[in-house]
Amino acid sequence: MKTIIFLLLMSIGFSTYSQIDQTKIKKHIRILSADSLQGRGTGSDAEKMAASYIEAQFKKIKLKPYGDGKNFLQQFPFKGGMHGTGAEGKANNIVAYLDNNSATTIIVGAHYDHLGLGENGGSLDANPKGKIHNGADDNASGVAGLIELARYFATNKVKEKNNFVFIAFSGEELGLFGSKHFTEHPTFDLSSANFMINLDMIGRLDPATKSLAVSGTGTSTVWETELKKLSSDDLKIKTDSAGVGPSDHTSFYLKNIPVLHFFTGAHSDYHKPSDDWEKINFAGEKQVLELIIKIIEDLDPSPKLGFLTTKNKSLSSARSFKVTMGVMPSYTSDAVGLKVDGVTDGKPAQKAGIVAGDVIIQMGEYAIKDIQTYMDSLGKFTKGQTVPVKLKRGKEDITVSVTF
Repeated sequence: MKTIIFLLLMSIGFSTYSQIDQTKIKKHIRILSADSLQGRGTGSDAEKMAASYIEAQFKKIKLKPYGDGKNFLQQFPFKGGMHGTGAEGKANNIVAYLDNNSATTIIVGAHYDHLGLGENGGSLDANPKGKIHNGADDNASGVAGLIELARYFATNKVKEKNNFVFIAFSGEELGLFGSKHFTEHPTFDLSSANFMINLDMIGRLDPATKSLAVSGTGTSTVWETELKKLSSDDLKIKTDSAGVGPSDHTSFYLKNIPVLHFFTGAHSDYHKPSDDWEKINFAGEKQVLELIIKIIEDLDPSPKLGFLTTKNKSLSSARSFKVTMGVMPSYTSDAVGLKVDGVTDGKPAQKAGIVAGDVIIQMGEYAIKDIQTYMDSLGKFTKGQTVPVKLKRGKEDITVSVTF
């Protein structure tokens, strides 16, 4: 009997020693998205409270401080408002290190700032000022994942062949200020960086579609093969090759480091005060984190990854925009057309009657097959122009008039 018990412990006890804990995910998200933290506006006193919480978690895990000097914090300057048009201030990244005595290091990052009280732009609420934007999915979910991955790798019985740097960035919502600063003033030699994992909005996995978007897959030859192997009916992985995107992995891609960005999809609460913890799919986030662990462990015996540059068509298209629809596209949908995950109050789409769940299949004379053709078409319209927009709403085809 003792032999049987020992074998059971060997087979299941050690393998689950540091498994991802769903209750801990929930705890972290509830604390970081509480009203008392006032939406974690960049550089605010409330954001400093969030930073203190994250730092305390890193200390509890017994990670090494890797910010300025012997501290966890790395201070950087920023400008408030959209696109750096506001007042100057200072904020902090929180940087921790797990030393496995390796020549290479994996970076895991997530931004902990959000929109505060809706006074610096970025909100999709019709009247945002003075409202707490708790940002449970964006991006308390990513920070909770960051802390859980740090705990997993710090307490895992197996010692990986990579070191780890865990970074909670600030200033992402205002323009990637924190991650840009880190890559310009790194606290370790970036030439030893193996790859970077970015967690931004991983808390709203759709139970119906079970679809996860992973971008940056063109930044190394291994990504597509690995993700294709791990995609399943329980977690359907939709990949995008681009290394540049609207989150912190971009800063590392621009330093020639392979990246992956994990994202469970947009939703109608995106950048609104309604992005609250009650709407998080905690079991879904656990699935995403377990996938990331699997990727890291699968690649752990491999040599340092080679870096590849990627095409970033979406940015060139975005520069040609003269008008806006005010819709949040789905990045996980496989439908032909552009599936709408959210609609901004007061914008042309909302005024025309477009709602979340609609699939845009034609705008004026232009057929819409995906996000790229949508953006290409959007750049051909002018302000004040009215165009017919054809939609699929369930099994019904309807046409609405959109005035830009």
